[in-house]
Amino acid sequence: MRVVFLEDVAGVAQGGEVKEVKNGFARNYLIPKSLAVPATHDALQRVERLAKQAEVDRLRRIEDTKALAAELEGVRVDIEMRAGASGRLFGSVTSQIVAAELSRVTGREIDRRTVEIAEPIRELGTFDVAVRLMPEIEAGVKVLVYAAGTDPSEMEKEASGQTEEETSSEDPVEEA
Repeated sequence: MRVVFLEDVAGVAQGGEVKEVKNGFARNYLIPKSLAVPATHDALQRVERLAKQAEVDRLRRIEDTKALAAELEGVRVDIEMRAGASGRLFGSVTSQIVAAELSRVTGREIDRRTVEIAEPIRELGTFDVAVRLMPEIEAGVKVLVYAAGTDPSEMEKEASGQTEEETSSEDPVEEA
């Protein structure tokens, strides 16, 4: 079935394109979700206007995503988890947990699939995590995992290699 795409469909077509797709895909997915319309004579007349509108929408979406990436860049997210005495977590920090915390911090919806963690985090500490908002737009965030019942600032000091003696301001004792 030939259809005219009204919006971008990832991996299939850009808005305004005319393409041949499987009948079931068009009838069950594209047309009910208003992503495409059958390629009738009237729809083909509107292709140029649809292509321009899709390009404007695409550019707006890219600008919004770039603004979100700039907002996320360098943000630190504190996640409290239960941990054993050795610093090993009971459970793990997953991309879903990080995405939920980022959504809370930014006030915007962050999809868990955009958060890229190679392996689930199973230890206390600070970790660098990439958030790939679009194929060409990525932001780096820091995730601080600290034990339940402790202060995250203590964990941050430990992660930076400082001890309590280095951070306290004691007067040096002069020897006579």
